Amino acid sequence: MRIEDEDERTAATSARSQSLMFSFLGIYVLDRDVAVYSGSIIDVFARLGVSEDAVRSTLSRMARRDLLTRHRRGRKAYFGLTEHAVQVLQGGRRRVRDTGAVNRDWGDTWTVVAFSLPNDRGDARHDLRSRLAWAGFASLQGGLWIAPGTKDIAEALAPLELDDHVTTLQARPMGLTGSADLVRRAFDIDGIAARYQAFLDQWDTSPPPAVADDDLACQILLHTDWLQVVRWDPHLPAEHLPEQWPAIRAEQVFRLLDRKIARGAAKLAATVLDEISL
Repeated sequence: MRIEDEDERTAATSARSQSLMFSFLGIYVLDRDVAVYSGSIIDVFARLGVSEDAVRSTLSRMARRDLLTRHRRGRKAYFGLTEHAVQVLQGGRRRVRDTGAVNRDWGDTWTVVAFSLPNDRGDARHDLRSRLAWAGFASLQGGLWIAPGTKDIAEALAPLELDDHVTTLQARPMGLTGSADLVRRAFDIDGIAARYQAFLDQWDTSPPPAVADDDLACQILLHTDWLQVVRWDPHLPAEHLPEQWPAIRAEQVFRLLDRKIARGAAKLAATVLDEISL
């Protein structure tokens, strides 16, 4: 195996472990003012086939990135959420619980972001594009990005300190350009649909897939897979999407399975997790 292939596999494993960790924290730590013993987190992730080394590495990395705080009780290390982590997890929860996968209510308006950065600000340009993509924007051309509806992204962009280089507007299409044209030109409709279809291929089976040994592991996997789909869905207006849009069925499957396993998962978590109040 080439060194490059090994590096890519390691990076993919690391990213997957962190995605699973975010799901776990969002379900069992967010809004509870607790910290969880690292050993019990390792026990949970063993149910997911994630090694102890991978869990410890993920916890350490997230602590360095100001996402987790360490709390010592004797020889035990407990991990709680930073304010930054709370904001990230609340954003993910809004995408999962509140936004929904289908946009049926919009006013034919678009939020437009225009930016121009010097060539020596490459890192800032990358961060800006990443934050815009997370917020549901796509590039129409060059430094002109659009998203359907009204998007308040001031808070998301504030840490980048790019006020002099970024302009935000609300606009309506006119003349030769219609909203259907903007959807077609700026957004990868086929790619978005493929992600939802992959989710359905994994989870829309009868009986439900035996992808985990218990409800707790299944719940974390389900939430992780769903968030990975919806986080890159720009929530496009339903009227401009193909008929039989797979997001509709995918959301139904997610919510049905989530309700089905939630109680059993919570009972298992109560027996496995060692917590302290903060």
